[in-house]
This record gives sequence, structure tokens and C-alpha cells, in this order.
Amino acid sequence: MGDAEIIPIGTRGRPGRGQGSGKPSSASRSLAAGPRKATPRKASPPEREMSETPAEVVEGAGTDAAPEPTPEPTPEPTPGEPTRAPAYAEERLPQGGIPVGDWLAAFQHAAREVFGDQWEPQLARFLAFLRRRVSGDYVVDEYGFDQEITEKFFMTALRPIAQKWFRIDVRGIDNIPTEGGALVVSNHSGTVPVDGLMTMVSIHDQTGRFLRPLGADLVFKMPVVSTLARKGGTTLACNEDAERMLRGGELVGVWPEGFKGIGKPYSERYKLQRFGRGGFVSAALRTQVPIIPLSVVGAEEIYPLVANLPSLARVLGLPYIPVTPLFPWLGPLGLVPLPSKWLLEFGEPIRTDEFDAASAEDPMLVFNVTDEVRETIQSTLYSLLMQRQSVFR
Repeated sequence: MGDAEIIPIGTRGRPGRGQGSGKPSSASRSLAAGPRKATPRKASPPEREMSETPAEVVEGAGTDAAPEPTPEPTPEPTPGEPTRAPAYAEERLPQGGIPVGDWLAAFQHAAREVFGDQWEPQLARFLAFLRRRVSGDYVVDEYGFDQEITEKFFMTALRPIAQKWFRIDVRGIDNIPTEGGALVVSNHSGTVPVDGLMTMVSIHDQTGRFLRPLGADLVFKMPVVSTLARKGGTTLACNEDAERMLRGGELVGVWPEGFKGIGKPYSERYKLQRFGRGGFVSAALRTQVPIIPLSVVGAEEIYPLVANLPSLARVLGLPYIPVTPLFPWLGPLGLVPLPSKWLLEFGEPIRTDEFDAASAEDPMLVFNVTDEVRETIQSTLYSLLMQRQSVFR
């Protein structure tokens, strides 16, 4: 017992920890040397009595330290068994962030869900489109018409509305010439000029041609609407621009009723208002292009106009402030159009090449042609209303 040292609690006999000295104890040296084979002998009564008594002092009398259990020796590895490297705490902790490979796999899966199996060429075309738009490598004509934006954005956005919401049935599309200038004249209704947009997408899907609408002054006074209208092919409703486009072989659309047509009450639905002074007929006579009457049924029911606020409209500089069964009572939900069933019928072209260009200055001739176009549209409206089964079917 002369070499015994006091081992503080928790040091397990390892030198250099707690208050122990750097010199190992005799017990530690005996453990390092390995277990010795004990020689069996008969214990004397005092020794048996001491072994059955709990030890309170370990290798030194008068100490409070409890005896530490003797550690079991590390088993030797079995021959042929792979040696496992020790596991450290930092390896068991989860790594921070998401690996790049997982990001790429998720992106490819999302692209395949959106664009299908051919997502790579479609994504390449989309990136090329963005590069052209950013670099300015696209064509805009003298009126501000952007064919690429109109076809890839406007038509794509309007097509589901025309096909799924209004379920437009187009008739007489063969009356629209495949090339050359022509003037499409249509009735106007619906409180909001949605009928012009639906006519544009219907003509493009059926013939591949772009309808170039003639818009009112108010359209080009609105900040965002004016830019979108220009890029979509709309130009100011004046004879000079209309004649230039018709001579250039464009398909031009005009709605002679104007705000009187879309702002009329629901009680006067499908009753054509006055067609103005016939400026569109003069343009057609000067350019010798055909006039194609268009009758639209279904637009009157999308926003049934039951009242108007003329005083407020004058203060805001608007032609009218509509009051419908849903607007303004339901707020933004009141702006959602009702899903009425639409019918579009293009009538037979009214030829103007039978007259010379100087006949455009004859007011009586202009009035007669204007009245012919108006009567054709009105009679077709009544015929379509009789054929339609119901407003929403």
C-alpha cells in the first residue's frame, strides 16, 4: 500500500485530469500490464468477512472517494472481420443546407411536370425569348404592334377564356380573306369591351391572322392600358391610320357603336345604337377593301348593366360608371364576367370595289352602305338569339 495514491472522483485513474499527478498509480500500471491469472486459494475467515463488507476507502485510508469499477478489456477483433473506424460526433450530426444535386433533381422534376418530357427544348426557347426581349432583338411596326408578345402572351392568356369560359362558337369564318386588307365591323356590348378581345383571339385561332382594332381616345389616355393596347395591335380610331393599315393589307376591326354600345342598359340588349357618321365606310371605299359584318351574341350577359352613375362618371372623366348585380357590391369578385355562351357569325363580305375611290366623298352613298352593314348585323343578331338555347348553355 506504499505506492497507493488518492484518485479524485471522475478521473478513472487517468493521469493529467482533475487533481491527479502525471505519474500513473500502481493500479493503473497493473491494468496496463493485462489481467494476471489468479492462483486459487482458500480465503481465511477474516478475508471473507472483508470481501463481504462494502469498501468505502480505495487505496488509501481516510478518503471519501468511491471505488471505480475495473474497466473490461477491449475485445480483440475476430480475424477476417472488417475493422470499423471510430465514429466522431461531428460525423453523426446532420449536414447544413441542401446538396446541389438535390436542387438539380428537384428542378428537373418540376420542369418535367410543367413542360412535359420535352422540357429542355422548351426551356431553351423560353430563355432565348427572354434574351431577345432584354437585348431588344425584336420587331415592332410603325403602330407599336409587337407580334411576338401578342402571339406568345396575349393570345395564350385569352385563349382559355374564349374556349373554356365563354365557349365561343365561330361561324362563317370562311368569309374572312386569307390575305389582303379587309374591314371587320361588329356590334359592341358587355359594359367592358371584352368582345373585342374575344374577336381577336377567335380570328387568330381560326385563320392565323391578327385583327388590328381601332380604339377610342380613352384607351390611349390610360397609362398601362395604352401600352398593352399598342403592343396588341390597337391603333387610334381615325381615318388616316385605318386607311394606311388597310392599304398595307391588314385586317382591321371597328366597333361603330363605341361607348354607346357597351354602356347601354341591359333592357336594351342586342339593339344596335347609331353607327356614327360612317367614317369606317369612307375608309373602306377609299382603299377598295371588303366590309365583313360580324354579329356577337353572348357579350350582353357578362356584365348586365342595371344602373349608371353619370355624375361620378363626369367627375372621373369616364363615359359611365356601371352598376351590375354583382358590382360594386361584391368588390373585386364583381369584376368576374358571367360565363355566358357566345356565338360569333361573320357575314358575307360587302364589296366596295364596285365603286371608285371618289365615291367616298358622296355622303348619300356612305349613308346607304353604313345602313346596309348595320341592318345585316341587326338581323343576324335576332337570328342567333332564336338559335341559342339559353344564356349560359
